[in-house]
Amino acid sequence: MTMLQLFDQTVFRWVNQVWTNPILDRLMPFLSGNRFFVPGGLLLLGLIAWRGGCRARCYLVVLFLALAIGETVMTGPLKKGFGRLRPFATEPETRLLAGRGPSYAMPSGHAAIWAAAAAVTAWFYRRSSRYMVPLAGAVGYSRMYVGVHWPTDVLAGWLIGAAYGWTIAWLIEAFWRRAGSEWFPLWWKRQPSLLFPEAQLSSETVPASRGGGTEGGGGAGIETHWWRLGCLWICGLLLARLGYLASGTIELSEDEAYQWLWSKHPALSYYSKPPMIAYTQWLGTHLWGDTELGVRFFSPVIAAILGFWLFRFVGRWAGFRTGFWFLVVVTATPLLAVGSILMTIDPLTVVFWMVAMMGGWRAMAAEMTGRESPIRWWVVTGLGLGCGFLSKYSSPLEWVAFALFFVWVPAARVCLRRPGVWLAVGINLVCTLPVLIWNLQHGAVGLTHLQERGGLSESWRPTLRYLLDFLGAVPFLMNPVFLLAIVLAAIGTWRASFRRDSVERQWEPMADEPKRGASDVLMKFIFCQGVPLFVFWTVYTLRAQVLPNWISPAVLPLLLLGTFWWHRRWTEGDTRGVRLLMAGTALGLPLVGLLHNTDWVSKIAGAPLPAKVDPLRRVRGFREVARIVDEQRDRLASEGHAAFVIADHYGRTGLLSFYLPGTRGQAQRNPQVYAISTDRPKNQFWFWPGYSDRKGQSAVFMLGEPLNPEKTSKATQARAEALLTRLRGEFGSVDSLGIFEANLKRRVFHRFQLFACRDKK
Repeated sequence: MTMLQLFDQTVFRWVNQVWTNPILDRLMPFLSGNRFFVPGGLLLLGLIAWRGGCRARCYLVVLFLALAIGETVMTGPLKKGFGRLRPFATEPETRLLAGRGPSYAMPSGHAAIWAAAAAVTAWFYRRSSRYMVPLAGAVGYSRMYVGVHWPTDVLAGWLIGAAYGWTIAWLIEAFWRRAGSEWFPLWWKRQPSLLFPEAQLSSETVPASRGGGTEGGGGAGIETHWWRLGCLWICGLLLARLGYLASGTIELSEDEAYQWLWSKHPALSYYSKPPMIAYTQWLGTHLWGDTELGVRFFSPVIAAILGFWLFRFVGRWAGFRTGFWFLVVVTATPLLAVGSILMTIDPLTVVFWMVAMMGGWRAMAAEMTGRESPIRWWVVTGLGLGCGFLSKYSSPLEWVAFALFFVWVPAARVCLRRPGVWLAVGINLVCTLPVLIWNLQHGAVGLTHLQERGGLSESWRPTLRYLLDFLGAVPFLMNPVFLLAIVLAAIGTWRASFRRDSVERQWEPMADEPKRGASDVLMKFIFCQGVPLFVFWTVYTLRAQVLPNWISPAVLPLLLLGTFWWHRRWTEGDTRGVRLLMAGTALGLPLVGLLHNTDWVSKIAGAPLPAKVDPLRRVRGFREVARIVDEQRDRLASEGHAAFVIADHYGRTGLLSFYLPGTRGQAQRNPQVYAISTDRPKNQFWFWPGYSDRKGQSAVFMLGEPLNPEKTSKATQARAEALLTRLRGEFGSVDSLGIFEANLKRRVFHRFQLFACRDKK
């Protein structure tokens, strides 16, 4: 035993087993992690941001960056690198007063976080050391007391946390002092230091402004500063999202894995969706391989392109300051944040909806003003609508949006008497040909699927069940504060259109006019692009189930409507929009961060989210599922017959095809995973070779919901029994291998049942 090990064991036993009493037994677990920390911490940080002024806001930004970067770059990798077990794993006499930490021990993450927070806080508030340092020490001590860390784990955490907290704060300050003076000279002149916001520069150190130095001037004027800040925001988010995808923090969702299999079988269309998603994933995986990054690569790229385009658009009408805050609003909207990571049909649907919308607006503005030829913009509109149809079948609803605008704004109807709009219609119709041809070749199964999915194959029986589910999810996905702002803006826009003194402003703003806001015509156009689609899906819930993400094409137009409306109110002295912006951002950004990594809850509060309420449950834990299935397949194959895998659902079939060891490269020509056979088309697997020719072989069948009458509905039980009956007709024997659990950090993320199917008939 080395001296370091002897020190660890001796001190740990003193703290954990000797220096104890009932009071500390209650206090130390509370310091180590409690349910009040997260809400209390968020409330405290909100008060600091609200009442603390410029110094407090700079402090919060630096604190967030220091903790996020330090945990990602330092603490997490070091834990894996050292691979040191926690005390309770090697010391049988350990008094364990907290949950068993799933990660390794060295260094202590709690000690590092609190030491880093103390170091950053000391940069801004010198006297804070009087309470932050003892608090950081108490938290570190509590980790030994509750039995989850060795003394050297805590010491290392303190040293590493203090080091990276101080270093990152210093680097941010150095970056601002150097780059700020070059990129944002006006702001830098007012605040040359982030760590010491009250510091002033002497006249000799103030750099000359490049290209103009006044607040409203060109070049390095205030608008240029907001333009540069917006571009940095977009580029920073793009890099952060690509890095997040490359880190493997989350796994593929069922739809992503299913559509990844489509990309291995290029076709004119597919059973439930048009082909654009398959083409996009085909290109992404050819760039980056069959990895999560390859499947999802174009999602953050699309988000960045849309962000830059809309930033310029808002900046042109309302100034780049408003444009920057529009980007912040988009970032703090959970549905759009998820769409910038997951590569499903939603990002494609949104981007092509916006292409058609922006192209249509430019085309109609060109028709009205005669400043440029409208034909090229009508071509863009047609391509946007056509590619939108190749992404999702609901895209023709955008033509309804255009029609409503023509009805609402009589001056726009002149476009209907000119060839441009009909050229766009023709381009859109040409783009439908691949889908039409494929459906003609396959008995119009796509149309049949749409009828069944939309409830059109059954008589209408009005119900409120789907409406309540829909209205319960939408505020969360759109950010409830932003949704309130949008509703008020939509009502205001609608009411303003009926005022007698309402004047439809020019189609294009004059270059020498102050940017008071969007014209009345543009507001009506954006209204038509977002509000009717949202209302349509809301009303449709009275007939059939509507998934909340179906409103995704309407979200950006709705946010644009809210941005322009509240910008106009702000120019008239109404500050309610600013308060809504601040409240929505304060709520949305932490929520979006949580959606990216729910492990932060465990690190901060000391207790993880239960798996049942973890929003990342559907994109985590399937690697472990695949490992268990592969283990059972190997055991079955050891009996002397080749073994493959069957899943009860198309999504799980896709996930097993992606995560089962050695199957990705064989997914196209020699698949090892199949969806269970059916009597008629129910998914895309119907059109590909199945397992009918694997006679004499064995298979592991995965049932996503175990046969358990006490915990599953009668409908689920009946479906499972029907699947097993089918398998018994296809195999010589079907025997249960048991119910298995996929655990992730000591939480059960997935429970499933496996069956051994022997002797394929």
